[in-house]
Amino acid sequence: MYSLIFRILFVPMDAERAHHLSLTALRWLDSVPLLGRLLRLICGTGTVRPVEALGLPFPNRVGLAAGFDKNGVGVRALSNLGFGHIEVGTITAHAQPGNDRPRLFRLRDNVAILNRMGFNNDGCRQASFNIATERKRIASLPQRQRPVVGINIGKTKVVDAADAMADYAASTRALAPLADYLVINVSSPNTPGLRDLQSVSSLEPIIEAVRSTAAEVVPAPRSTLGHVPLLVKIAPDLADDDVLDICDLALRTGVDGLITTNTTIDRSVLAGSEADFAAGQAGGISGRPLADRSLEVLRLVRAHVGQDLTVISVGGVADANDARARLAAGADLVQVYSEMIYSGPFFPGRVIRGLEPNRLLTRGTGGA
Repeated sequence: MYSLIFRILFVPMDAERAHHLSLTALRWLDSVPLLGRLLRLICGTGTVRPVEALGLPFPNRVGLAAGFDKNGVGVRALSNLGFGHIEVGTITAHAQPGNDRPRLFRLRDNVAILNRMGFNNDGCRQASFNIATERKRIASLPQRQRPVVGINIGKTKVVDAADAMADYAASTRALAPLADYLVINVSSPNTPGLRDLQSVSSLEPIIEAVRSTAAEVVPAPRSTLGHVPLLVKIAPDLADDDVLDICDLALRTGVDGLITTNTTIDRSVLAGSEADFAAGQAGGISGRPLADRSLEVLRLVRAHVGQDLTVISVGGVADANDARARLAAGADLVQVYSEMIYSGPFFPGRVIRGLEPNRLLTRGTGGA
């Protein structure tokens, strides 16, 4: 049914407009109590597979990656699909429109997405209001069904790299009190100069600023770690040695985890005419073509950090088999996004139900 809807309704539609329509529809369904319960019954049944990570109780290991709900307006609605955690953002200290349209493209033959959104969002002040509202709404759910809420923060485009530390701290001050965990995003290819902040010399003061600010504004965190868990999201395009440098930095500075990986700028992962199209377009590629490198980086990170960090794997997870492979390779949690665009709202539940329950119950908690 969704495949038919996708071909008839969404394929002819601009990809960004289709995205907004999807989120609006989910929020509307959730606003009607009977329809919201029906959606949760259909999509979310059998998705409660409790696990602990980051000192937090997750309903299951599968979450929604940042980028779908940029302003934190749909956490409760998205939880109906069965997600164990929802990562909001990326949010910047100041509101910004993002890059010029069109900026989101489906690469259907490759089952991929190309985006150059540019952190379009309403800014941390508005997002804090939205997320506070959504937290009140998910509080009405049974405890075991409440998703963990992560907040992904990035640098405002007009802020110079030299002022990035203060910019990230400003977002942290507004958003940390509402976050179950925080993510420093320095790996999107769509903000000029952002990936340069992945260098150890640039990233370390940002980590310290975010950690100290979060500790200041959140004296009683929800996590049993005793602080708001902090993760860093890295790019798949980093050289292996640079990945290891970030691992060492994370261990040295007390970062709690890494998210591997963001979108790629490598066009060689694409095949056919879409590769030629993408070669002439700016932006990052997500979806199935990212799977191999994302898995490589996951294995590299886990081998280097042991069980000292929580690792969240994202990029090219197409089904439960892929999710199982990420867990077997050392991931504590898995995130999805692009595949849901092609497979529809039933996709998260299928992945979660397809995981082996015994593995979920016996696997270690990584950096928890």
